[in-house]
Amino acid sequence: MKFALLSCLPPYRGGISQFNANLLAELGKWHDMKAFNFSRQYPSCLFPGKTQYAEAGASVDAPALLDTLNPFSWRRTARAIRAAAPDVVILPYWMSWFALPLGFVARRAGCPVLGLMHNVIPHEPHWFDGPLTRYFLKGCDGFVTLSEPVKEDLLALKADARVQTLFHPASAQFGDPLPREEAAAALGLDPGKKTLLFFGLIRDYKGLDLLLEAFRELPEEYQLVVAGEPYGSFDKYRRILDSLPGKDRVRLFLSYIPDAEVGRYFSAADAVVLPYRSATQSGIGAIACHFGVPMVATPVGGLPDEVGARGTGIVAEGTEPKNIREAVLQLLEDKVRYDGCREAVGVEKKRLGWEAFAKQLGSFAATLKQVTL
Repeated sequence: MKFALLSCLPPYRGGISQFNANLLAELGKWHDMKAFNFSRQYPSCLFPGKTQYAEAGASVDAPALLDTLNPFSWRRTARAIRAAAPDVVILPYWMSWFALPLGFVARRAGCPVLGLMHNVIPHEPHWFDGPLTRYFLKGCDGFVTLSEPVKEDLLALKADARVQTLFHPASAQFGDPLPREEAAAALGLDPGKKTLLFFGLIRDYKGLDLLLEAFRELPEEYQLVVAGEPYGSFDKYRRILDSLPGKDRVRLFLSYIPDAEVGRYFSAADAVVLPYRSATQSGIGAIACHFGVPMVATPVGGLPDEVGARGTGIVAEGTEPKNIREAVLQLLEDKVRYDGCREAVGVEKKRLGWEAFAKQLGSFAATLKQVTL
């Protein structure tokens, strides 16, 4: 088959861009792929991080055509996709900012459109998300979701959607695990302590404040690593941190973590904590599986399925700090349980391979060729 992929790709940074680059490479092993990048993803005034671009790393062969703020570019992008004559165009979707440009292109692509739904409703929702997302959904012929909660959100907005639920693939681009002692030394950590890791962009819905409060009453043998760039002010987290009796056991790495450095954080960790207030699926969980690290997660979105049902960690009974603390202790104070979770993580890593994901997505996309345009 011949696919077109329109989304953010390197040199844009972040999980979605990494996901798209992996999808492009994996589908390209069996199919003819043509990629199209954004020329502008967000206006700088609305982007809460330091930069939208990776400081280093390879780009992909994809013309930068779609400016989300320039409707003339939407038409040029649609013409370029039609000229490439794909059998199916893939449009990843994760927030309503992209609904109008992607919905416009979807209606003019000249072929079936597959919406690849990371989210249907954003983690930090607004009143306009529903109407805008419906506009995008009406331009698509079929959908792939990465978790059951996203599928449910999709069907709530488009009850007749043709949809297949797959999974979030494990992220192999970060290299192999390092020896724990080597990784701990590189980060200046005490290798004798039990290490918890909070990783990724720091946003309110991810619940770092809940984890810091949970850490307050953990024993002395625990240390916490926070690695990621704050989206917005870090002040409220700093106030909690300053009040902790064990604040010297919390190490902060408050910047975007380049791909080449990701492995040391996960390799040094005994557990990855996902203290989210809301979630669909977790790209951080997929990285944890790649590095063989068990998880502690709150019972929101798709996390109970990814963590609890698969045995890759402990799902807290709630989202309160005491619930997170109890789940941490259940995992790390019971060696038999911990070893069982590590074994389950290894099994999950094999299941969540990019090859399996790409083949299943390609098979579903082939069914859309029968759609009458």
